Amino acid sequence: MKERGLKLSEEKTATTNINDGFDFLGWNFRKFKGKLLIQPSTKSKKKITKKLSQTVRYYRESKQELLIVKLNQITKGWAEYHHCVCAKSTFALIDHRLWEMLWKWAKRRHPQKCNKWVKNRYWHPKCGRQWSFRTDTIVLYQMMDMPIVRVKSLDLNKNPFLNRDYFIKRKKEHEMKRKLAYQKSTAARSEYYVS
Repeated sequence: MKERGLKLSEEKTATTNINDGFDFLGWNFRKFKGKLLIQPSTKSKKKITKKLSQTVRYYRESKQELLIVKLNQITKGWAEYHHCVCAKSTFALIDHRLWEMLWKWAKRRHPQKCNKWVKNRYWHPKCGRQWSFRTDTIVLYQMMDMPIVRVKSLDLNKNPFLNRDYFIKRKKEHEMKRKLAYQKSTAARSEYYVS
């Protein structure tokens, strides 16, 4: 690393056992049943949950459309970042927590109305989902709809400075795989989005 002008920071560098795991860039890395398991870190999950909660609270008096736009910006970005690791169960958990926040948001707006009325006012069935938080023009994005795209294992005998063609080809393959996964998930939920 010294040849390339890189130096480890003493204060940011730590040695840990892979079985105990460590957090890095919002992910938790650990060895599980003999394999490397990478998933969103607990800190990252708490941060996104807090951000969603603050957004719902901030827009508590706003129209449903504006709230959906703001929430979609947050959830899509977070799901995009974590789509290449083991995040499906995390996506489901955060989707559920967001549903709970939105239910409280809706009940607070209509305290005198029954649960059925509130559900019919803000949640409408679409594409097999009975609880789709939506209006006539916009739908709340569900993180569970983000396809998980696995990254192909790296050939450790290759050097990015000497084997540029390998890394260019690898990047193109990954981008193509990601586009196909996105198209497949979009086609499967084509009725989910409002045109």
